[in-house]
Amino acid sequence: MDFNMKKLASDAGIFFTRAVQFTEEKFGQAEKTELDASFENLLARADSTKNWTEKILRQTEVLLQPNPSARVEEFLYEKLDRKVPSRVTNGELLAQYMAEAASELGPTTPYGKTLIKVSEAEKRLGAAERDFIHAASINFLTPLRNFLEGDWKTISKERRLLQNRRLDLDVCKARLKKAKAAEAKAATVPDFQETRPRNYILSASASALWNDEVDKSEQELRVAQTEFDRQAEVTRLLLEGISSTHVNHLRCLHEFVESQTTYYAQCYRHMLDLQKQLGRFPGTFVGTTEPASPPLSSTSPTTTAATMPMEPSVAGQAPPGEAALCLEEVAPPASGTRKARVLYDYEAADSSELALLADELITVYSLPGMDPDWLIGERGNKKGKVPVTYLELLS
Repeated sequence: MDFNMKKLASDAGIFFTRAVQFTEEKFGQAEKTELDASFENLLARADSTKNWTEKILRQTEVLLQPNPSARVEEFLYEKLDRKVPSRVTNGELLAQYMAEAASELGPTTPYGKTLIKVSEAEKRLGAAERDFIHAASINFLTPLRNFLEGDWKTISKERRLLQNRRLDLDVCKARLKKAKAAEAKAATVPDFQETRPRNYILSASASALWNDEVDKSEQELRVAQTEFDRQAEVTRLLLEGISSTHVNHLRCLHEFVESQTTYYAQCYRHMLDLQKQLGRFPGTFVGTTEPASPPLSSTSPTTTAATMPMEPSVAGQAPPGEAALCLEEVAPPASGTRKARVLYDYEAADSSELALLADELITVYSLPGMDPDWLIGERGNKKGKVPVTYLELLS
């Protein structure tokens, strides 16, 4: 392989002079050309944009894929320019386990039926999560990643080139300053006598040499100043483009919020449907100990004459032929009524339930064949089903 030794030596010399200039600037032994305040502000804003974009990108990746091993695997596939294999979501995996459990434990039992319904809901949640991850990756992560891997790399490259042009400019300034000082010293009248004519000749020759060196240094300084100004303008234009980057990222942020809103709205609808479906199975667990979340509604029969419910229909609609409960016609037992204090507010899901207020006292009792998680509550002339988990039974 042929090497251009002159070019190699020239590049090595330039690198050495830049290194010397940079080191002397750090130790305060050389002057440094300062950039104007507006340019420094542009640099600071660009650095801040890059740093926060990296943090937002990384944390969004964690939000979409909490598993670090899976993130590393996806990163390697992207670097190898290979398609990332399809991966089931946690909800879809849970749905699969629940469906298999229902098949083995008995799909006709109350527990098996509930497992099937919950697995279907979890499968829909997993599909919604998959759609959200896909939309967020395309509309939000990809633009952020393109900025870091594209625009920012270009800006960094031009900034490094500007730094080199600035070092070359300062080297030329220092060289010209030294040449002028040497020329002034050589131009002074030499101390010579007739016995030493050689001193005068050497002094005149040195003055001419330094004069040529000054002219050469001035020419190099003009070239370096021109290259520095040109590079500074190119870098400034790129830095001013950060404003357009902010506008683009703002649009992507709105799209991310829309995707997240759609995802959570779908999750809410799926869970609301599941909540209403589970309430149609007698003997299943309903209610919760958390005060912030209302229990699952129940339409369990309160008389022994009631039959098993039909297959759940669309959420919010009762199956055809299902008669409404007439609690007004149900008489309380002669004995077995108790007082109960309401722990949390409860909003009735339908006309068969009784709305509750925290700390109020009501009378409660149970009926034969009734769901053990529910009681009949009375307040004055009003009665309805109430969840046990919202009550503190008193003596």
